Amino acid sequence: MRRLWPIIGLVWFVLATAAPAAAETIVNFPSLDGTTDLIGHLDRREDDTPRPAVVLMHGCSGLNDKKGRVFGLYRAWARALAVQGYVTLIVDSATPRGLGQTCSRGPDSRRMWRERPKDAYGALRYLQAQPFVKPDRIALMGWSQGGGVVLLSINDRSIGRPAELAQDFRAAVAFYPGACADIYQSRPFTNVEPNGWTSRVPLLVLIGEADVWTPYKPCDAFIAAAKARGNPVELKSYPGAVHAFDAPNLPRTELPAYTMRDGSIPVIGTDPEARKDAFPRVLDYLKRDLE
Repeated sequence: MRRLWPIIGLVWFVLATAAPAAAETIVNFPSLDGTTDLIGHLDRREDDTPRPAVVLMHGCSGLNDKKGRVFGLYRAWARALAVQGYVTLIVDSATPRGLGQTCSRGPDSRRMWRERPKDAYGALRYLQAQPFVKPDRIALMGWSQGGGVVLLSINDRSIGRPAELAQDFRAAVAFYPGACADIYQSRPFTNVEPNGWTSRVPLLVLIGEADVWTPYKPCDAFIAAAKARGNPVELKSYPGAVHAFDAPNLPRTELPAYTMRDGSIPVIGTDPEARKDAFPRVLDYLKRDLE
């Protein structure tokens, strides 16, 4: 199987970059924050046969580029998921709140961390009400800030999960998640006691070991500790890969505007080998719980 993995990775890489997207519909649905009418990019087959679904949560740069198009990273993953027959819902958490990028530290960033788990569960509730979705076969995926939102959403004392929820997310995937450390996944930032983050939702984390924006070492320690406590979590790291390693055709770029407290400058950029591994790995992971 190890010998076949590079070939499988290449096949999925081609599918993800070349396969046609399903028909997209712009939909609106409420966040569970009680005030925000969210925008969703919904892709699905034309028939109403119930299918598994995936909710996608964007990073702190927002969902759209300067031309108003959904960033290629999210479009590529939506295409790859559509090839597998999944319904996808990409959630725009920024535009409905009148926000642009929330990568800079400040009240807008804190607001997104506090409110976006309620967006994730608003998306789950919306999909569960659709006749073309299997309500017990919905996964949650997120990137960077959206990956951190995944962690905040699926813990057993989530700040976003409604009390009356009958069916939770079936699986979750977080790419280079922000807030991937016990200090940010416990009080006073969440309802979780220190060293008490637990989740019944299976979680896969993928991260670059050279990522300084959402650092690898504290995330590795957090996931290892959670796994040691019996949580169904796993982490895949990529030596040399930086932030946004799975984005299509993204040159390595320094972002001095977001210099870290220790003086390190975040770098983003595609890592072709990591990207080829990530697509089949994630799709195989989702298949275990969604099909």
